[in-house]
Amino acid sequence: MASDKYTVPAQTRIGHVHLKVADLDRALAFYRDLLGFELVMMYGPDAAFVSAGGYHHHIGLNTWYSKGGTPPPPRSTGLFHTAILYPTRKDLAAILKRIRDAGYRLDGASDHGVSEALYLSDPDGNGVELYWDRPQEDWPHNEEGSITMYTQPLDLQDLLNELEIKLHP
Repeated sequence: MASDKYTVPAQTRIGHVHLKVADLDRALAFYRDLLGFELVMMYGPDAAFVSAGGYHHHIGLNTWYSKGGTPPPPRSTGLFHTAILYPTRKDLAAILKRIRDAGYRLDGASDHGVSEALYLSDPDGNGVELYWDRPQEDWPHNEEGSITMYTQPLDLQDLLNELEIKLHP
Protein backbone atom coordinates (compact mmCIF):
# COMPACT_ATOMS: atom_id res chain seq x y z
CA MET A 1 0.00 0.00 0.00
CA ALA A 2 1.09 3.55 -0.68
CA SER A 3 2.59 5.29 2.33
CA ASP A 4 1.91 8.89 1.27
CA LYS A 5 -1.47 10.44 2.09
CA TYR A 6 -3.74 10.93 -0.88
CA THR A 7 -7.26 12.33 -1.00
CA VAL A 8 -9.49 11.67 -3.99
CA PRO A 9 -10.61 14.93 -5.67
CA ALA A 10 -13.93 16.27 -4.35
CA GLN A 11 -15.47 16.27 -7.85
CA THR A 12 -14.92 12.51 -8.23
CA ARG A 13 -18.09 10.54 -8.91
CA ILE A 14 -18.85 6.86 -9.25
CA GLY A 15 -19.81 6.65 -12.90
CA HIS A 16 -21.46 3.25 -13.15
CA VAL A 17 -21.93 -0.16 -11.65
CA HIS A 18 -21.61 -3.36 -13.67
CA LEU A 19 -23.57 -6.32 -12.33
CA LYS A 20 -23.32 -10.03 -13.01
CA VAL A 21 -26.86 -11.34 -13.48
CA ALA A 22 -28.33 -14.79 -14.07
CA ASP A 23 -30.93 -13.79 -16.65
CA LEU A 24 -30.48 -10.68 -18.79
CA ASP A 25 -34.17 -10.35 -19.77
CA ARG A 26 -35.22 -10.60 -16.12
CA ALA A 27 -32.65 -7.97 -15.11
CA LEU A 28 -33.82 -5.64 -17.91
CA ALA A 29 -37.42 -6.09 -16.76
CA PHE A 30 -36.32 -4.74 -13.37
CA TYR A 31 -33.89 -1.96 -14.29
CA ARG A 32 -35.52 -0.80 -17.54
CA ASP A 33 -39.20 -1.68 -17.21
CA LEU A 34 -39.73 -1.15 -13.46
CA LEU A 35 -37.14 1.45 -12.47
CA GLY A 36 -37.32 3.25 -15.82
CA PHE A 37 -33.70 3.26 -16.98
CA GLU A 38 -33.27 3.60 -20.74
CA LEU A 39 -31.63 0.81 -22.71
CA VAL A 40 -28.57 2.42 -24.31
CA MET A 41 -27.23 -0.65 -26.06
CA MET A 42 -27.02 -4.40 -26.13
CA TYR A 43 -23.50 -5.78 -26.22
CA GLY A 44 -24.10 -9.06 -27.96
CA PRO A 45 -26.68 -11.41 -26.48
CA ASP A 46 -25.18 -11.42 -22.98
CA ALA A 47 -24.83 -7.80 -21.88
CA ALA A 48 -26.88 -4.62 -21.78
CA PHE A 49 -26.18 -1.06 -20.72
CA VAL A 50 -28.86 1.20 -19.24
CA SER A 51 -28.81 4.83 -18.20
CA ALA A 52 -30.75 7.88 -17.12
CA GLY A 53 -30.78 10.91 -19.36
CA GLY A 54 -28.67 9.63 -22.23
CA TYR A 55 -25.43 8.96 -20.35
CA HIS A 56 -23.44 6.11 -21.97
CA HIS A 57 -24.37 3.85 -19.06
CA HIS A 58 -25.06 3.98 -15.38
CA ILE A 59 -25.65 0.26 -15.01
CA GLY A 60 -24.09 -2.57 -16.97
CA LEU A 61 -25.75 -5.98 -16.81
CA ASN A 62 -24.06 -9.13 -18.04
CA THR A 63 -24.30 -12.92 -17.92
CA TRP A 64 -20.70 -13.55 -19.04
CA TYR A 65 -19.78 -15.52 -15.90
CA SER A 66 -23.16 -15.80 -14.24
CA LYS A 67 -25.79 -17.07 -16.70
CA GLY A 68 -28.24 -19.23 -14.76
CA GLY A 69 -26.30 -18.57 -11.55
CA THR A 70 -27.61 -18.10 -8.05
CA PRO A 71 -27.22 -15.15 -5.68
CA PRO A 72 -24.30 -15.32 -3.23
CA PRO A 73 -25.14 -16.90 0.12
CA PRO A 74 -25.90 -14.69 3.12
CA ARG A 75 -22.90 -13.65 5.22
CA SER A 76 -20.54 -13.67 2.24
CA THR A 77 -18.64 -10.87 0.59
CA GLY A 78 -19.99 -8.98 -2.39
CA LEU A 79 -22.15 -6.03 -3.25
CA PHE A 80 -24.28 -4.72 -0.36
CA HIS A 81 -26.29 -2.36 -2.53
CA THR A 82 -26.16 0.02 -5.44
CA ALA A 83 -27.43 3.49 -4.50
CA ILE A 84 -29.38 5.43 -7.11
CA LEU A 85 -29.70 9.14 -6.29
CA TYR A 86 -32.92 10.85 -7.38
CA PRO A 87 -32.86 14.62 -7.91
CA THR A 88 -35.92 15.49 -5.79
CA ARG A 89 -38.16 14.11 -3.09
CA LYS A 90 -41.05 14.14 -5.58
CA ASP A 91 -39.00 11.92 -7.93
CA LEU A 92 -38.44 9.47 -5.06
CA ALA A 93 -42.19 9.53 -4.36
CA ALA A 94 -42.90 8.77 -8.03
CA ILE A 95 -40.66 5.67 -8.05
CA LEU A 96 -42.23 4.52 -4.77
CA LYS A 97 -45.66 4.74 -6.39
CA ARG A 98 -44.39 2.84 -9.44
CA ILE A 99 -42.91 0.07 -7.27
CA ARG A 100 -46.09 -0.23 -5.21
CA ASP A 101 -48.32 -0.23 -8.31
CA ALA A 102 -46.22 -3.07 -9.77
CA GLY A 103 -46.58 -5.08 -6.55
CA TYR A 104 -42.80 -5.17 -6.09
CA ARG A 105 -41.69 -5.69 -2.48
CA LEU A 106 -39.67 -3.10 -0.58
CA ASP A 107 -37.07 -4.47 1.82
CA GLY A 108 -37.10 -1.26 3.84
CA ALA A 109 -37.55 2.50 3.90
CA SER A 110 -35.44 4.81 6.06
CA ASP A 111 -34.95 8.44 6.96
CA HIS A 112 -31.21 9.01 7.50
CA GLY A 113 -31.42 12.71 8.33
CA VAL A 114 -29.30 13.62 5.32
CA SER A 115 -31.43 11.55 2.95
CA GLU A 116 -34.55 9.45 2.59
CA ALA A 117 -34.17 5.99 1.11
CA LEU A 118 -36.14 3.04 -0.23
CA TYR A 119 -34.49 -0.39 -0.21
CA LEU A 120 -35.30 -3.35 -2.44
CA SER A 121 -33.51 -6.24 -4.10
CA ASP A 122 -33.20 -6.86 -7.81
CA PRO A 123 -34.16 -10.30 -9.16
CA ASP A 124 -30.58 -11.54 -8.59
CA GLY A 125 -30.58 -10.54 -4.95
CA ASN A 126 -28.46 -7.40 -5.42
CA GLY A 127 -29.44 -4.69 -2.99
CA VAL A 128 -30.75 -1.47 -4.52
CA GLU A 129 -31.13 1.80 -2.61
CA LEU A 130 -33.27 4.51 -4.20
CA TYR A 131 -32.80 7.81 -2.39
CA TRP A 132 -32.72 11.59 -2.50
CA ASP A 133 -30.46 13.89 -0.49
CA ARG A 134 -31.89 16.69 1.55
CA PRO A 135 -30.22 20.07 0.93
CA GLN A 136 -26.90 20.18 2.82
CA GLU A 137 -28.06 23.11 4.94
CA ASP A 138 -30.79 20.81 6.35
CA TRP A 139 -28.42 17.98 7.34
CA PRO A 140 -28.31 17.29 11.08
CA HIS A 141 -25.07 18.13 12.90
CA ASN A 142 -23.83 17.50 16.42
CA GLU A 143 -22.43 20.17 18.77
CA GLU A 144 -18.95 19.76 17.24
CA GLY A 145 -20.36 20.42 13.77
CA SER A 146 -20.01 16.86 12.42
CA ILE A 147 -22.81 15.38 10.33
CA THR A 148 -25.08 13.19 12.45
CA MET A 149 -26.72 10.52 10.36
CA TYR A 150 -29.32 8.18 11.82
CA THR A 151 -31.74 5.51 10.69
CA GLN A 152 -35.41 6.02 11.45
CA PRO A 153 -38.47 4.59 9.68
CA LEU A 154 -39.45 6.59 6.60
CA ASP A 155 -43.06 7.77 6.57
CA LEU A 156 -44.19 6.43 3.19
CA GLN A 157 -47.50 8.30 3.30
CA ASP A 158 -45.67 11.57 3.89
CA LEU A 159 -43.43 10.76 0.93
CA LEU A 160 -46.43 9.95 -1.29
CA ASN A 161 -48.03 13.24 -0.22
CA GLU A 162 -45.52 14.77 -2.65
CA LEU A 163 -47.80 13.27 -5.34
CA GLU A 164 -51.05 13.83 -3.41
CA ILE A 165 -51.63 10.06 -3.19
CA LYS A 166 -53.07 8.14 -0.26
CA LEU A 167 -51.80 4.71 0.76
CA HIS A 168 -54.32 1.91 1.00
CA PRO A 169 -53.94 -0.28 4.11
